[in-house]
Amino acid sequence: MFDKIKVIIESKSFQNFITYLIVLNGISMGLETSKDFVTSFGAISSLFNTFVISVFTVEIVLRIYVHRVSFFKDPWSIFDFCIVAISLVPLSAGFEILRVLRVLRLFRLITVVPQMRKIVSALISVIPGMLSIAALMSLFFYIFSIMATQLYGEKFPEWFGTLGASFYTLFQIMTLESWSMGIVRPIMEVYPYAWTFFVPFIFVVTFIMVNLIVAIVVDAMSIINKKEEEHIIDEVQTADGHTHLELARLREEISELKAMFQASIKH
Repeated sequence: MFDKIKVIIESKSFQNFITYLIVLNGISMGLETSKDFVTSFGAISSLFNTFVISVFTVEIVLRIYVHRVSFFKDPWSIFDFCIVAISLVPLSAGFEILRVLRVLRLFRLITVVPQMRKIVSALISVIPGMLSIAALMSLFFYIFSIMATQLYGEKFPEWFGTLGASFYTLFQIMTLESWSMGIVRPIMEVYPYAWTFFVPFIFVVTFIMVNLIVAIVVDAMSIINKKEEEHIIDEVQTADGHTHLELARLREEISELKAMFQASIKH
């Protein structure tokens, strides 16, 4: 029984079934945002949601039964467990927010799609590097916000009247959303050389810092791919080693049989 359950939950067809179920559940959740859909198919949608969470619950229980303690040592398994647990909490008073949080079950798609899981693993592995860049970027924002408030706060209080307003305006400029016609050109009508402040800011924060984050993520992905390739090579080499051993044993057995056959002929 144990072996049969293990084969079922680890089979490709079962994983595909869970994947399709998550996708369909995501579609149904999106449709539930329409009042017309809820009015017409609310009961069916509710029944389908109950079916989905029932399947997920049974799946988690079976995985715990098969993997036992090792289930709780795997971060992805714990993630799945937490997502399903949230969906099982009753929607009584004080837990209304969980109705919204139930949409988090769609994140289970990450655990069942290997490529998504690889990308998330890469992002998690580069968090220390990204935090360092974020700290450096925050320092640039702080310095430039102080300068912008002192330079342009008097004439443009809506954008640079306070340190917080300057932070937000510089963040908008960093995203390159209406930075030229919407902000910098109006300022240049009063301060003609304002471009000498904003252009270096965009160059440093947008083009250098953001691209550094992209470079770190790409480097992490290449490291993960390299580790996978090394693992595959090791498996192939191990399989080749076993094959050579088996061939050597077969040669020895053939030699022994040949010797025995020749000896029997002589006698």
